[in-house]
Amino acid sequence: MSFVIPAVVQPTLPVVGTDAQFPVHRVYCVGRNYVDHAIEMGATGREPPFFFMKPGTAVFPVTYESDAQLPYPDKTQDFQYELELVVAIGKAGTDIKAENALDHVWGYAIGLDMTRRDLQSEAKNLRRPWDTGKAFEHSAPVGPIHPAADVGPAGDRTITLRVNNETRQHSTVDKLIWSIEEMIAYLSGYFTLQPGDLIMTGTPAGVGPVVKGDRMECTIEGLGTLNIQVV
Repeated sequence: MSFVIPAVVQPTLPVVGTDAQFPVHRVYCVGRNYVDHAIEMGATGREPPFFFMKPGTAVFPVTYESDAQLPYPDKTQDFQYELELVVAIGKAGTDIKAENALDHVWGYAIGLDMTRRDLQSEAKNLRRPWDTGKAFEHSAPVGPIHPAADVGPAGDRTITLRVNNETRQHSTVDKLIWSIEEMIAYLSGYFTLQPGDLIMTGTPAGVGPVVKGDRMECTIEGLGTLNIQVV
């Protein structure tokens, strides 16, 4: 097969403990999915889940071996972190029942939904899409994939983000408003989930800005720690 222009190569993520790679397809992100963060962002009550997307090419693979160098993006004065548990889909499905949802989960990873908050806020005020605030290059740093068969379900793992050794976010993933099973069931009613899809499951309270030189330590219990420096 030949192409009239160079084909875009989607990123891959390493699988922990192996030489294998997990190919990334799409990235779904659920908004305001921790009670404390929903309150922080001005929401009240348990509203139906809502999703936005990042392109697969927004994924910025991060390893455990050394500090990753995350570029500070153009066009923003308010670059913010949102630490999230990432669910990696390994089996296609549509209209998946919640009780069967974990059958479609291949693994879990640590991820960040990096946000140009000023651009997102402007888009919200104008009732426009969030793409410039959410879907830019390198906006989804993600660590290696841990097979669910090895690490088990998400459970009540702690999730913690520190900036320059100061704790900014700390919670447990059982405080999700919509569980992983519910998110998969809901999302698969609107899209056919495909192997390689990632679901960023939401962030706890404490989101905030970083500047060049800041160092983020991103930890989810059982999945290790990613070290990322903004450059």
